[in-house]
Amino acid sequence: MRHFPVFLDLSGRRVILSGAGECALAKLRLLLKTEAKVAVYGTDPHEGVARLAREGRIVLVERPIAEGDAICAALLYGANEDPVEDARAVAIGRRAGALTNIVDNLDDSQFITPAIVDRDPVTVAIGTEGAAPVLARDIKRRIEEMLPISLGTLARIGQGFRAQAARLPMGRVRRAFWSAFYFERGPRALAEGEEAVRDSLDALLEETLHADDTPGHVALIGAGPGDAELLTLKARRLLHEADVIVTDRLVGAGVLELARREAEIIEVGKIPGAPSWKQPDIDALIVAKAREGHKVARLKGGDTAIFARLDEEIDALDAHGISWEIVPGITTASAAAAALGQSLTKRGRNKSFRILTGHDVDGFAEQDWRDLAAPGATAAIYMGRRAATFLRGRLLMHGAREDRAVTAVENVSRADQRILPTTLIDLPDMLSREGVDGPVILMYGLAPRAAAAALPELQAAEA
Repeated sequence: MRHFPVFLDLSGRRVILSGAGECALAKLRLLLKTEAKVAVYGTDPHEGVARLAREGRIVLVERPIAEGDAICAALLYGANEDPVEDARAVAIGRRAGALTNIVDNLDDSQFITPAIVDRDPVTVAIGTEGAAPVLARDIKRRIEEMLPISLGTLARIGQGFRAQAARLPMGRVRRAFWSAFYFERGPRALAEGEEAVRDSLDALLEETLHADDTPGHVALIGAGPGDAELLTLKARRLLHEADVIVTDRLVGAGVLELARREAEIIEVGKIPGAPSWKQPDIDALIVAKAREGHKVARLKGGDTAIFARLDEEIDALDAHGISWEIVPGITTASAAAAALGQSLTKRGRNKSFRILTGHDVDGFAEQDWRDLAAPGATAAIYMGRRAATFLRGRLLMHGAREDRAVTAVENVSRADQRILPTTLIDLPDMLSREGVDGPVILMYGLAPRAAAAALPELQAAEA
């Protein structure tokens, strides 16, 4: 990070623009949202700049900036659209102790102005270090769509109520109070006017002060196959609200970046063949954290309902009277099929689709091998890497073709995803040859769309 983001208090402070043309006018539109005292130096001013001066919103000096003009200035912009004049202006500003910026000149600027979403007093700044202004504008557009105009009104009212809210204890109780105001009570009351919003704050404060200790709650969240963009909106919200996050090893790092900085993050992932958390210990952990009154996010890779030990954790929570909710996630099988460009079911190919595990509590998992070996059968096989030789033997024994299509997808949906098409007979050797050691799902009966179209044996395997 070359540029460290800060919010600078400009109330009553001087900001200088050298240049009075269209470039300066564009900067003024942003600077005049602040409480700064803005002065513009330049000849032949743009009509928009001159109008702002006539309205008394800026001071306009119709000459080039000179030594001494930037004394006590906090910021100085070179907006002359003339490299020589901008360099001269910036030198004057730096000698006066101001931070300086030349518009569209990253290397010679001491600071940059980010793209801004203004919901005063809520301000969102987006910067790309000058690398991708178009990207910053697109992010700005998307955030503006997410944040209603009324958010600023709620924030101003909430800001004025902070002294009263200080009666609440720091931490979870106070966060819950403000969450209830900004996301539930406040927006509903705003439809009746600002006075109704203030009344709702008073009522909510009294309710919170006299409420019994808030019981803990556990959200059992499917975190998807790894890509944070595949997380559901509900999962994102609950993750951000969580005090404690209990996460599997396979949850993507980008997903955990969405947590609050002060949240406690505990990794309880199971590592094949290595010392790992036992399920009863995980159950005890989430129960203990919830009984302390925390909001707990239990993150599971993929979907919560597919090979995720969901029932055992729910039973533990029920046994202690702890409330819970399930948030489904995109399962790895769906994401892997998307990576292949294939559907999980296809008219004329398969009327059913199976989700299997290569291992269960007793070791390699037995299946209905005869049905799986039939032409057109498809399945997603979780935890199948170490069981590959066993799977191949069982399927061939029950009549599956040696050239049956199988695709291994390693690190599904992540930046290091690998798609490895093969055939049933070559499956174990391919996994060894390619050094597959990350989380992998085997898509039995499915090949990548391009491979299926190009290779006759794979087309035959799907016939």
